[in-house]
Amino acid sequence: MNFISTTDLRTKSSEIVSTLKSGESLYLVHRSKVVGEIKPAVDKTKPKRFNAKKFLKLVKKLNFPPLSDKELERNYREHIEKKYGKGLS
Repeated sequence: MNFISTTDLRTKSSEIVSTLKSGESLYLVHRSKVVGEIKPAVDKTKPKRFNAKKFLKLVKKLNFPPLSDKELERNYREHIEKKYGKGLS
């Protein structure tokens, strides 16, 4: 068990960070009493892997009509003009 005082939070922050990164938890002591536990954060923000086959199945399921290059360019121009105005070249 690792104990850390409230004063050590300010003075030994780099050691605290390295301890938490290694996966260990710390007990916070204030005036000789344990007031809480500091645990490493669970990393829930890991990005999901892109599954191209699954994406292709979804696109085929939507059954979009094929667009020519001219139609794609026209749609893009309309969107840009709507967003930024006609002053673009």
